[in-house]
This record gives sequence, structure tokens and C-alpha cells, in this order.
Amino acid sequence: MTETKRPRRSTEGGYARGEETRLRIIQAAIELFGEHGFVAASTRDIAAKAGVNAPALQYYFENKEGVYRACANHLADEVWEKFEPVVRRSTQALESTDDLSELIEAFIDLQRVMMDKALETSRAPALKLFFVREQGGQEPPIATEILQQRVRRPLNSVATKIIAKICGKPSDDPLTIMRLVSLHGQFSLFHMAPRSMLMLFGWPALDAQKVEFVKQVVFSNTRALLRMWAGEREAASAEAKTAAARRKRPARVSANG
Repeated sequence: MTETKRPRRSTEGGYARGEETRLRIIQAAIELFGEHGFVAASTRDIAAKAGVNAPALQYYFENKEGVYRACANHLADEVWEKFEPVVRRSTQALESTDDLSELIEAFIDLQRVMMDKALETSRAPALKLFFVREQGGQEPPIATEILQQRVRRPLNSVATKIIAKICGKPSDDPLTIMRLVSLHGQFSLFHMAPRSMLMLFGWPALDAQKVEFVKQVVFSNTRALLRMWAGEREAASAEAKTAAARRKRPARVSANG
């Protein structure tokens, strides 16, 4: 799954211990890359936090770039494990039905899993900081490339295709993409700026009850917007048919004709 170095081991027990050590290094690296950034997080600090010596880090990953790549692949594995089932379900709905309600619920299914993951990440500060730094463009691009290829592209692809089918626009149309952004933007600030959102609502914390409230409002808004956009498509189609019918009518001959 990852391109980083994975040495062979002679016994099952040795392999298990090696994988445990490797995972401990990755988890320590995610925290330090999140807190300090790629440049400032040293391999010595990562090794110390993981409870291993510096040569062990080189043995498993060769260098700091290898560690960073392994972190990105590890996170892609974790995220895709949550997203793969819903992407599969939504793809099946996209290919098997033209029913508006079913297509809307397929999109809601995607949105639900995305919200769960976004709000879960918000409760893990170091993990959230890793993603914030990665998205900020100041870190090595390899993490963005891995996450884009393995998670974001397949997720966004099925989401834009559902919106395109509902709205009657191509999936790569800027309007379709903008609509996707607006639908997901309803909950993104709870992930990116949770403190500001809590202050805005006057909430001490985002507990389970408040999370459910946010989700239900977002889903209600999403359903309303998708139905409205579907209505716009139907109205435009009806208008086009009327205009075409008018063009086909023969010109009326006057009485003096």
C-alpha cells in the first residue's frame, strides 16, 4: 500500500513487533508534523516520541520524506476504510436509478460519512493540524497527492456525478463543482474553525446532541437545494421544449394573403 521501505522478517512474531514499531513511529510523526510542520519536526524528535532510537527510524523509512509519505498512506488507509463502502453504495445508486429521491439520499449518505469523519478529526488536534498544514500548501506535496488520488478524487467524483445527474449539468461544469462546494461548506467550518462556531452558537462544546442537530439541518438544507436545482433543470427543459414547438409552428397566413 505504501512505497516506503518494509524489510522482511524471519518470524511471524518478529514481523508483528516490527509492524507495531512502525505504526508507533507513524503515529508519533503525525503528531509532530501536525504540531511543528515538516521542516521543524526532526527525525530525532520523532524517534524519541515513538520510543525508538534514530537508526530504527531510518531502518523502517530511510529518511524523513519516507516517514511523511508513510503518514499520508496510513491516513489514506484509515479514511478510505470509512469512505469506500459509501462510495460503493452511491456509485451503485448513480448507475441504477434516475429517481430523484433515491439520488438525493445517495448524496446524503456520502455527506453523512463525510460529516462524521470531519467532526471526528476536529476532536483530534494533532491529526487536524496535519491536514490543515497539508492543505495549506506549505508541506511537501506528496501527502496531498496521495490523499487526492486515494481518497478525495474518488469521493468527489461520485458526489459531482450525483449532483450532475440531479441538475442536468456535466460533472465537470464549474456550476456543478460550485454546488458541491456549497453543500459541503455547510459543515466545513465545524471542522476548520470549531471554536469560532461554538462561540457563534453559544455552545460550550459540540456534544452528541448538538452534532445530531447540525447533521439534520445540513441534510434538510441539502435535500431542499438538490430539489430546487432539479426543479430548475425541469423548468429549463420545459421552456426549451416550448420554444422548440413554437419554432416548428407554420407561419399564419393573413386574410389578405
